[in-house]
Amino acid sequence: MSGRFVSFDLGAALKDSFLASLVALGLAVLILGMKTQSGAGQGLDLVTRWGAVGIAMAVVFAGRFALRLYWSYRAGKLQQPGAAARTAGGLREWLARQLRFFVPAVVGLAFVLPFLPFSDRYIIDLGILVLTYVMLGWGLNVVVGLAGLLDLGYVAFYAVGAYSFALLAIHFEMSFWLALPLSGILAAFWGVLLGFPVLRLRGDYLAIVTLAFGEIVRIVLLNWYQFTGGPNGLSGIPRPSFFGLPFSPNDDVMSFSKFFGLEFDPMHRIIYLYYLILLLALATNYVTLRLRRLPIGRAWEALREDEIACKSLGINVRNTKLTAFAIGASFGGLAGCFFATRQGFISPESFSFIESATILAIVVLGGLGSQIGVAVAAFVLIGVFEVFREISQYRLLAFGAAMVLIMIWRPRGLVGERKPSIALGKARAISADMVAEGKG
Repeated sequence: MSGRFVSFDLGAALKDSFLASLVALGLAVLILGMKTQSGAGQGLDLVTRWGAVGIAMAVVFAGRFALRLYWSYRAGKLQQPGAAARTAGGLREWLARQLRFFVPAVVGLAFVLPFLPFSDRYIIDLGILVLTYVMLGWGLNVVVGLAGLLDLGYVAFYAVGAYSFALLAIHFEMSFWLALPLSGILAAFWGVLLGFPVLRLRGDYLAIVTLAFGEIVRIVLLNWYQFTGGPNGLSGIPRPSFFGLPFSPNDDVMSFSKFFGLEFDPMHRIIYLYYLILLLALATNYVTLRLRRLPIGRAWEALREDEIACKSLGINVRNTKLTAFAIGASFGGLAGCFFATRQGFISPESFSFIESATILAIVVLGGLGSQIGVAVAAFVLIGVFEVFREISQYRLLAFGAAMVLIMIWRPRGLVGERKPSIALGKARAISADMVAEGKG
């Protein structure tokens, strides 16, 4: 083929697509082709669905062929001199222009969401869930995206914050607002404890140790029955109040609805929880952005790029790692405190490894170091995939397909581009041609 489809080999593309469909056949035979269901008696009947297997093979074949065609098109398009640089520069400029209006519009929409005509209990609860994961993603982004430390046990700090508030509220009758900073401090303390043993580890070894730490915390919560309630969890966790005004109706106590002369509505508490997690998430974003402009934020980025070069610059790598673990853990603890007061009940099952994997997927797919990317990824992975709850058997399939597509077309994440935390002059990009001409 000619034109922009440079060096497109039709035979090789068909062969590659056929092999991909055979791989899909091997995976789909047991996953899609066979299904058990309750039989007429007490046993199970095996039902075959070879039509679904054929559809899966056809979709994989067509998708692989389209991907080869796309790669050929891109290769032909980028063969023109300077085409790649112009394409990347134009994309960055377009994104910068759009983000100037996109971010304020999204924040404004988030503030008015509870009062929109289509908003109901389900929409607001979904918004609370998405914002919780946005806050967790921004907390883990400090550790993984800025400092470059792979953490697979981040859910442990989430659990520490939740259990800290639950135990303080149940045994010491401490209010949510007093326990909130304490939950963050305790989670940061455990972050420092995790940081000390892993100061000399990096890469896969660091990931294994952090994964073990998350599992250790979960198992301790599961087996320390006298303190944490074990598998039964902790119930009766008090709900937050509005400056001392409870939302539940009580003739003996001044409630929220009585104070403002409103008719009691259970949605008042839900809306209050929504704005509470929204403000906590925005505070997390603000603190993170401020820290990135401080010397500690620049030290995180230097550590992420090259630890040896970071040491040669005189940066204390030990303190840099510990601060990243502590600050990231504190945000997880604050989110855990909110989770406990929202649910009113917590158990170790809420803090399994799958939660850490979900949060890490949000950070990686959104773009390492990108605050906006993490928020977009949280909305996609948590909010959009709620659509598939009614067809749960295809939910993980859609999740995996979305991750594969993002890895192919956006390997650096949904929003992989970000502004540097420090720049010289007017922050112009200096290319090799400018350096050769003496303009850089």
